Amino acid sequence: MKSRPSRALSASAKKAAGHIPVAEAEAALVEHYPRLVRLAYLALPATTGRHRRVLIAHRLAQRSLRVALTSSGGEGVYALLRREVLRGALAHGRQSGWARGVLAGAALPQVVGLRLHPQAGGSDELALDRALAALPPAARAAYALLGVEDLDEHAAREILAAAGATDAVGAVMAAAAVDNDHRLLAAGEFDPCTVQVRPTDLLRRRQRARAGLVAMGAVLVCAALLVVSTRGGSPEPYDSAGSPGADADAARALDPAAVIRIGPRAWTATSRLDFTAWPARGDRASDSALLRRALAVWARPAASVKVAATPGTPRTAPSQPPQLLYAGDVDSATVVLFYDGLRLVRYAQARSGGGDAALDFAQVSGADLTTAAAVVVDRVDGNTRFLTAPWVSAADTRDLLRPDRPATALHRAADGTTDPVRMPGAGVAAGACGTTWPALQLRSSAAIVERHSFLLTDLGDLSPVHLTFTPPPVAGVAARSPREATGPQALAGWAHGACRLGELRGRGVRSVNDWEFASTVLPDGAGSAVWACDRADTWRGPGRATVRFVPPGAAAAAPGTPAGQQSDGSACGRFGRNVMAGVMWQSPAGRWYVLAAGSRDVVSLTATDGVTAGASGRFLAVPAPRGTRATLSARTATGLVLHPLADS
Repeated sequence: MKSRPSRALSASAKKAAGHIPVAEAEAALVEHYPRLVRLAYLALPATTGRHRRVLIAHRLAQRSLRVALTSSGGEGVYALLRREVLRGALAHGRQSGWARGVLAGAALPQVVGLRLHPQAGGSDELALDRALAALPPAARAAYALLGVEDLDEHAAREILAAAGATDAVGAVMAAAAVDNDHRLLAAGEFDPCTVQVRPTDLLRRRQRARAGLVAMGAVLVCAALLVVSTRGGSPEPYDSAGSPGADADAARALDPAAVIRIGPRAWTATSRLDFTAWPARGDRASDSALLRRALAVWARPAASVKVAATPGTPRTAPSQPPQLLYAGDVDSATVVLFYDGLRLVRYAQARSGGGDAALDFAQVSGADLTTAAAVVVDRVDGNTRFLTAPWVSAADTRDLLRPDRPATALHRAADGTTDPVRMPGAGVAAGACGTTWPALQLRSSAAIVERHSFLLTDLGDLSPVHLTFTPPPVAGVAARSPREATGPQALAGWAHGACRLGELRGRGVRSVNDWEFASTVLPDGAGSAVWACDRADTWRGPGRATVRFVPPGAAAAAPGTPAGQQSDGSACGRFGRNVMAGVMWQSPAGRWYVLAAGSRDVVSLTATDGVTAGASGRFLAVPAPRGTRATLSARTATGLVLHPLADS
């Protein structure tokens, strides 16, 4: 029997600073094992044969743990595991058929007397399987990243390049040309964790006194594993938690009596204020039948169930009993909220019992005092009800487009659910902003921190988005960090940036910071302008930065002039503190200027093409004909050359 993935590390390696703890790496592997195996299976050559592809896919997923245990914690554990799985699959695809057999055979989990293969799919799945079989390994891996991981093309290219693909751009282009109904990848045809078994040679086996079977061992330590049933003489696949006690573990994960329930005052006795400190609330928290139904739908949603997930969030069944956050009747729906350590899972059904159920998944790994302060319980007719954290002592609403108006008290029921709050942009055409942008202003209990209020806004996911603000730099003062966006200056800044938030709807955004990186005096006595960069960070890691120029005298809710955007990168974030931007601007005197400004470390700016000019310091203003498309650059004190943000 093949042992489980090795945890062997030298004593010095275990103590090395920055190494990922064994428990964390193993937990990530167990949680994401089905996704990793599916990625490997899709990327492996179809010519390998389904039986061997299943075994190799499991082997690659298991071996990825070694890399996580010997790598620094600078990269997410799952990202390390995924990269190594794809690296192995791509390397396997580059080998000749003879080399693949020699190198892989000895290390594979051994299965004697049986052949394994995923369940047969329909005509659509078969057509997709044939289309993928015609692609090179890197393109198959790209299709898996786009479909299984729900990544955009830029992120897929970066991951493929890190995994050793020689032409990541071409691979993604080839994958994008294939039928993009990625929902087919969820079918059993592409699931090497739910397999069927068949005998190899019945005639030969009849001549033997017994059939030899070496259990697959660690290959079956999967969130959805093989159990061979001989009822009726035919084997059948069964999704369970794997290993000899898989049936019992799977049953326990779906048992309402095993659901984790936190006490109502636990948050007062812990330093970890996130969803782990939430108590079980709601008028149906003790309804075992409801919880059992919700868990069953989570594990095996029927075709009629409306399933949604934020980008990059796995839709896998629970591998262990989840924590119950809420179960109750809200408006016309019955809602159950679970937390499994990495995800929020919301089950909803019509209160009357009719209609289709809905299942929503949202990634919330690393949530904190603010990002775990509220969860969407229900949305109806353009209104949202929230469930607030037990440490929230007061809740208000305010309109981001009217920074001078005071916040309005928001009523909450005894169980923490709020009255309905109008969704931002509700009833407004796509791309428009409307006349209001509602936001939650919550206050933390004084038992945690005094006078701490913060803003959240609903962008269509289960978890509302935390809004912060970084004021402009001040000479002689160290660089400032993001702070809560509740002061007058922050509210004034967000009044200009709120309308751009609608572009982030449904993208799994965790927080958005409004950074005013420069405030400059304009020529012709026009006054001072603000240059701001809004950085949106997602729960899965990637972020987006947009720069805007707000001239003096702009109306309170005027969105400003776009001055650059980076859809996937580090700009304007913790690791991208240097930025510059430029615009064409007409002064009150009617003259046109090329303007450019940089962040605190910029020491000079240059303009070429149509105008030639340079300036020392952090601001440049040069007269230029209207429509001039100058090339702008900046240089920092360390010699770093900057250009306006732009997607490549």
